[in-house]
Amino acid sequence: MEKVIITGADGFVGSYTVKHFLNEGKVVLALDMGSVARRLEAHPNLTYMQCDITNTQAMLENIEHDVYDTFIHFAWAGSAGEARIDYNLQMQNALNTVECMKSAKELGCSRFVCAGSIMEYEVEAAIHTQGSKPGMGYIYGMAKHIAHCMCKSVAVNIGIDLLWPMITNAYGVGEFSPRFVNTTLRKIINGETLQFTAATQNYDFVYVSDVAKAFYLVAEKGKPFCEYMIGSGDAKPLKNFILEMVVSCGPESTPLFGDIPFTGTNMSLSTFSIEAIKNDCGFVPDVTFGEGTKMTMDWLKTI
Repeated sequence: MEKVIITGADGFVGSYTVKHFLNEGKVVLALDMGSVARRLEAHPNLTYMQCDITNTQAMLENIEHDVYDTFIHFAWAGSAGEARIDYNLQMQNALNTVECMKSAKELGCSRFVCAGSIMEYEVEAAIHTQGSKPGMGYIYGMAKHIAHCMCKSVAVNIGIDLLWPMITNAYGVGEFSPRFVNTTLRKIINGETLQFTAATQNYDFVYVSDVAKAFYLVAEKGKPFCEYMIGSGDAKPLKNFILEMVVSCGPESTPLFGDIPFTGTNMSLSTFSIEAIKNDCGFVPDVTFGEGTKMTMDWLKTI
């Protein structure tokens, strides 16, 4: 692996991944929607290109063929907020993913690495449980799972190696979305009441720089047609993470558990195992949850 294409390269996780690849001496073609990159800094091995992945024909016309060996796909509209329940948008994301993989093959890439989600497992558990009534919040994970299923068959058909890293819950400096860690930290900063479910469901979080490192290692060493969970290696009930965050970031805060009903699906701790990525790729996380949330809170205070 020497030259890579990365879509969604100017996003939260994508930008960290671009920087990691550059630090490892790789040549990166970064694709994103903006006319100019907002997160990425100039680098001699970095080329930024404005690209709408829904138009793969234009992608094929504008990117030189038989230059890049690996295609890493992050681009996914509506990964946070209300857009996660837009089933038309999320289905289009799944179709776009398949088309990007086909384009990767035409461009001469031998490996396609796509950002999956642990929600794929949650979706399966919710859908295949008798009498379950999954809410609209599952739509995003359903689309990720559909993309995974379709990509696997199409990859075999067209002859490209598919690798599917699955992110548990990425967080860190630079994330603006209203996801759990950000929302909770903002409440701590603002002195708001911290109300949660009983938070007994198993969970995991992984700092964004560790996610970037994991994608590099999977792209370099991962086995074709395998999925790799990217997490901290220390999955546990969500309540334990919340208490750790409070100790690190807001010891004066008092979290209240059980005030909000939990309607999701609890997954076994084995679902979060990172043994495969440790054994095949040598991945070991660097940032603890306490360290990561403290860095994130310090950054949130500056914006």
